[in-house]
Amino acid sequence: MTDLKTRITEDVKTAMKAGEKDRVSLLRMLTAELKQREVVEQIELTDAAVITAIEKMLKQRKDSESQFRAAGRAELADKEAGEITLLMTYLPAQLSDAELDGILTATIAETGAAGPKDMGKVMAAIKPKVAGKTDMGALSAKIKAKLA
Repeated sequence: MTDLKTRITEDVKTAMKAGEKDRVSLLRMLTAELKQREVVEQIELTDAAVITAIEKMLKQRKDSESQFRAAGRAELADKEAGEITLLMTYLPAQLSDAELDGILTATIAETGAAGPKDMGKVMAAIKPKVAGKTDMGALSAKIKAKLA
């Protein structure tokens, strides 16, 4: 088992003992997602694959939260926000804007990107460097702005 999967499993046990039903529910959903990926792909997940699964769940929660807020369902939006906060604890430390800008500038120089048509090249080169450390949607917008 990877370090991250082990940590999640231990946190499920701890949350169960503490009687934290919401936390147990979310962590069980996460472990189910991880097990499903292992079965479908027939592999033992690495930490990188676990982070990818967590990012997918985060994106779903963020979408749900914005939809609930738009519909005036504050209690459900707050629940989603709590789940987002919990999931974020399993991701590596997020990059600051300054760090991200430095990596982005260096990657643009490495790839020789000159305009918006080179955005795919830059995304492909930068993704492995920042995976799990930043919101890829926000990163995409920054790349588009720099290349414009």
